[in-house]
Amino acid sequence: MRIRLSRILVLLAVAGCGTPEFRAERSLCEAEWLQKIPPVYEQRVVEHERWVRVPTGVTDCETTNRGRRCTVETELVEQSYATVERVDIHKPERDARIRVCAQTACVKKFGNPECKAPTASAATSSAPTP
Repeated sequence: MRIRLSRILVLLAVAGCGTPEFRAERSLCEAEWLQKIPPVYEQRVVEHERWVRVPTGVTDCETTNRGRRCTVETELVEQSYATVERVDIHKPERDARIRVCAQTACVKKFGNPECKAPTASAATSSAPTP
């Protein structure tokens, strides 16, 4: 379960990154691969996690001049639960194809898979010296 959550977080971080040029190439590839591998939706059971407070079984009591006050100690516990969701079963394969398509286009245009334009210092440093 934790592996799935960490993968989702990594994918979200990667999706939010990238140069404008990479995002443009990715957008073109998305349009292409959405036609080649269209979405197919199915109802699937999807596992999720949430954090809940549960009693530890320990009660802390203190007596004051106003009387006795008790509090129950709790701890945070990860709880798994399942929901039925509509899932695009082709999404993982299509996303992989889109990523490869965008990286390939970036390598052709910019010489690197991130679509990073060469900097002025890199251009001058690669020039042959007399």
